Amino acid sequence: MAEDADRYAHGVPCWIDTTHPDPAGAARFYGDLFGWHIRETPAGLVGSLDGRDVAGIGGPPGGPTEPGWTTYVRVDRVDDAATAVRRSGGRLLAAPADVEGAGRTATVADPAGAVFRLWEARGRGGAQVVNDGADGAWNWSNLQTPDPAAVEPFYAEVFGWRTVPLGESSMWVLPGYADVLERFYPGLRERHAAGGVPEDFSNCVGWVGPGADARWTVTFAVSDTDKTVGRAVELGATVRVGPRTIEPVRTAELTDPQGVEFAVNTYRPER
Repeated sequence: MAEDADRYAHGVPCWIDTTHPDPAGAARFYGDLFGWHIRETPAGLVGSLDGRDVAGIGGPPGGPTEPGWTTYVRVDRVDDAATAVRRSGGRLLAAPADVEGAGRTATVADPAGAVFRLWEARGRGGAQVVNDGADGAWNWSNLQTPDPAAVEPFYAEVFGWRTVPLGESSMWVLPGYADVLERFYPGLRERHAAGGVPEDFSNCVGWVGPGADARWTVTFAVSDTDKTVGRAVELGATVRVGPRTIEPVRTAELTDPQGVEFAVNTYRPER
């Protein structure tokens, strides 16, 4: 497999972390639920699966203050990307700053107010296990926003994304991203085509759909959605939606014990 730093092209979501009132409590919850090993780093707590980093808990300073999961988007240069955000109608919430041993980041918001972070890798390229079927891995980041069409030009200008409508939601696609993924997963396009996935799915970097407020959310892959939901409830989570089947996934939306929302899904390709 290629080095992790090569996996994430400019404009690809690469990392997630949380803001929790009690980071240690969050580490216990997600560690138990997903089987993450938790370790301390200069940038905060990090959860991993089989020695591969998945997500951070209590990220570096200067980030969002409200409890929630934050998505990072990989860029070539954070300072240039922050300028592009402002030029395209977004806001800079925390100026570019170095994160010891990891990279350089800035916290920004799109024109509708959805908060995310920019990431320039200098040690940590991004999540080392993502969207590949591993139980407990980060699967997707999804933007919900009152008027999806209104923010499409912003993400097109800053990251080169375009949308492919699929019912009420749309895929964010980054043209050419499939070429990067083919180096990690040879034959990816052919497998996607054989599985009947939507056209351009191989270039997909996330999803966007209507929502009452503007925010980025995260979904984790699990082997059994219903079993995971049951365990989450035992650990103090509450169920917001589901479990329900939206082919080809079985999905559910949850709120963790500290009020932070997340989702889980199980991919079930056509048999």
